[in-house]
Amino acid sequence: MIMFSELTRNFILRHRFGDVRQLAFSAGNKENAGVDLPAAMIQIEGRQSIEKKIPSWFGNDDVVYPRHLSLEQCSSEWTARYKTSIVSGKKLVDLTGGFGVDCAFLSGKFESVIYVEKQMELCEIARHNFQVLNHNHIRVRNADAGNFLKTMLPVDCIYLDPARRSQSGRKIVAISDCEPDVSRLREELLEKSDCVLVKLSPMLDISLALQTLPETSEVHVVGVDNECKELLFLLKKGMVESPLIVCTDLKKNGTITQFSYNRKNEKETQIEYASEVGKYLYEPNASIMKAGAYKSVAREYNLQKLHPDSHLYTHDNYVSGFPGRVFEMEAVTSFNRGELRSVMKNVEQANLSIRNFPVSTERLRKKLKLRDGGNRYLFATTLSDGKRVLLMCRKEEKGSGV
Repeated sequence: MIMFSELTRNFILRHRFGDVRQLAFSAGNKENAGVDLPAAMIQIEGRQSIEKKIPSWFGNDDVVYPRHLSLEQCSSEWTARYKTSIVSGKKLVDLTGGFGVDCAFLSGKFESVIYVEKQMELCEIARHNFQVLNHNHIRVRNADAGNFLKTMLPVDCIYLDPARRSQSGRKIVAISDCEPDVSRLREELLEKSDCVLVKLSPMLDISLALQTLPETSEVHVVGVDNECKELLFLLKKGMVESPLIVCTDLKKNGTITQFSYNRKNEKETQIEYASEVGKYLYEPNASIMKAGAYKSVAREYNLQKLHPDSHLYTHDNYVSGFPGRVFEMEAVTSFNRGELRSVMKNVEQANLSIRNFPVSTERLRKKLKLRDGGNRYLFATTLSDGKRVLLMCRKEEKGSGV
């Protein structure tokens, strides 16, 4: 196990909520003699960074943290727990262990687990943390993912979270630029397991990724509190014509909102476009928007779309359970100066969004002389007949999915 001196450990616990930059200046203080200050700074900063990201670990004073970069890329507790609903079995190999968050949570669904990581420091930290967190059935291996894959025995599931940073520290998105390159390893991965789960950047183009990973049977677009966080690709042996797309929004209060659709059906679906805006306005959550389920969500909830490219929907009735935000309309105005002035004369603050509209949010906010925030929402968008409008509404709270 990783051990700190009693002086260093006490310093870490005493200053767990302290300002790291200010603490760094205390190196010369006599009361800090014998404290391994560099190590303490890493632990204090790490502990603070995961307080909201991995709350169940934050409460354990024995957990040890790596340097910032490994914490930045690791999954949150909510997305890690979600992965346990996708895969399970007897044997799991995590080929890109990192800080070990996903491995630790996934281990609860497998009888034996191997954590693989090429950085020795991360292996030591993971081995320590798995012990103090009572994940005693996880074995740690210090090895390169590709080399380990060549010699490993077949298992029920392989998990990968390729590094998405270049050697210079720049963020990267393309699958082929990540380390390891799953597109190059995919055939070998599927020789060693019938189930391969890959975590990729939420910025990745899903259509291009499916061309690169044609064995994908499911794509899980995972958001937390309406912010897209991860794309999970579940690979199975054999080509899949049209994988299932699962759009998931996780709430930190434990609520889960899901919407699933088939990409082939999305292309073939015919929907109605609104001739005018109804009583309610519907905005899908971030995971649905990222997945591109624009027509499928309209069909499922019997909504009319405002425009092919606006991705806003309407109905005269309130639709319960919609996976996104629901607004009650107050006014619809054109950008005719007189009409706009009449509607906006008493509005000084609002949440402004641009959807399929040729002016930036910042520029329009300046033109309307609006402060940001409040309980009123404005959408500048385009209707199906090409008319540009400003929609004024208030958020409908009853049963809203966001």
